Amino acid sequence: MSGAQKYIERDLDCTDTQIEILVGILNLYSLVGSAAAGRTSDWIGRRYTIVLAGAIFFVGAILMGFATNYAFLMVGRFVAGIGVGYALMIAPVYTAEVSPASARGFLTSFPEVFINAGILLGYVSNYAFSKLPLHLGWRLMLGVGAIPSIFLALGVLGMPESPRWLVMQGRLGDAKKVLDKTSDSLEESKLRLADIKEAAGIPEDCNDDVVQVSKRSHGEGIWKELLIHPTPTVRHILLAAVGIHFFQQASGIDAVVLYSPRIFEKAGIVKDTPQLLATIAVGFVKTVFILVATFFLDKIGRRPLLLASVGGMIASLTILGFALTIIDHSDDKISWAIALCFIGILSYVAFFSIGMGPITWVYSSEIFPLRLRAQGCSMGVAMNRVVSGTIGMTFISLYKAISIGGAFFVFAGVAAVGFVFFYTLYPETRGKNLEEVEKVFGTFFRWRSRQAELDRQKEAAAAEK
Repeated sequence: MSGAQKYIERDLDCTDTQIEILVGILNLYSLVGSAAAGRTSDWIGRRYTIVLAGAIFFVGAILMGFATNYAFLMVGRFVAGIGVGYALMIAPVYTAEVSPASARGFLTSFPEVFINAGILLGYVSNYAFSKLPLHLGWRLMLGVGAIPSIFLALGVLGMPESPRWLVMQGRLGDAKKVLDKTSDSLEESKLRLADIKEAAGIPEDCNDDVVQVSKRSHGEGIWKELLIHPTPTVRHILLAAVGIHFFQQASGIDAVVLYSPRIFEKAGIVKDTPQLLATIAVGFVKTVFILVATFFLDKIGRRPLLLASVGGMIASLTILGFALTIIDHSDDKISWAIALCFIGILSYVAFFSIGMGPITWVYSSEIFPLRLRAQGCSMGVAMNRVVSGTIGMTFISLYKAISIGGAFFVFAGVAAVGFVFFYTLYPETRGKNLEEVEKVFGTFFRWRSRQAELDRQKEAAAAEK
């Protein structure tokens, strides 16, 4: 949509306000998908929920590609948005539940890796189709998204179902087969099964292939436990999950991803082709650095990467705001300020991709207890999409009101608040199994002493063995 919006504006004769609504509304529409995805995935399973998301994507892309006017285009955005909501919720949950602890961070950051690969391909297709006649180019830019959705739906059919979902349905035999395939050793497979059975309330000595499970495993009573009567642990987890999603989007990433050509235009790059090429550079840097992050998530840990990432984002946004303000207040073309804008944007997306991008999804999918995971993650995604949609739908109005440099100073301020929030409230989760992670939460600002106490208990238990 970042490249297509210029051509849609010309072809359908849209106003700036119509364009920012068209761009940002997808994220608000996706709330419908993410709200439904938690219950759907508890009902039909994680795997078939992904197939459903692929089917919805396909229909949405086709509708957008064949849109004849603004209203028709909005219908396509609505359908595609529901698919986005489903996919954003279910992909990290499925991956976290299938992965062994040793590779969970690496594998759970894959959705973010491929979102970025998709953004890069979108930028490349914008450039490739920009040479076509006006009425055809933007329709192909949007319609070509139908192709990957077919591969997604078919590919998932060859994958195993989530062992945690199988246990919640009482299918212990099937869960054991999946765990044997997806664990580093048979010993780990047994431990994972025991942990999941304990979390699902199934006695440890129960080894039948199929068992009766209490009805609550199908999703009943969960919202009450999350929102109306949360324990201190659940409250801390919910604050951490919703908070990280809020700050990921409120620090302005979607303004850069969706409006790169406009930002470059404000920075003094006025022709279409150089704008689209500069935007491809943004997509390339974002994708490369997210790949770097996946290798460090399980080595360095979530917390150090997150804090380093946010610190770099604050510096980059400040530089970008400064450079854009100078260009805005000058009548001449200032080459060093244009270069500084370009460097500011590239360093911002690099720092975002090395921590804030992938860790948001990894962290929020691994901190919820099993029974609350699908609905808890869908609340995080809902916050993510509301803030993302708000930024997408107001960015043009915001920079017209306070200048484009001012808009990036606002994002830098939000990121600075985020840094303090993460530093004080977020325990490390690397290397812990999903059931251990739960125990560190509940003490809010005092989580460090709780972590030290748990480490002492672990050492004492190891010494006894």
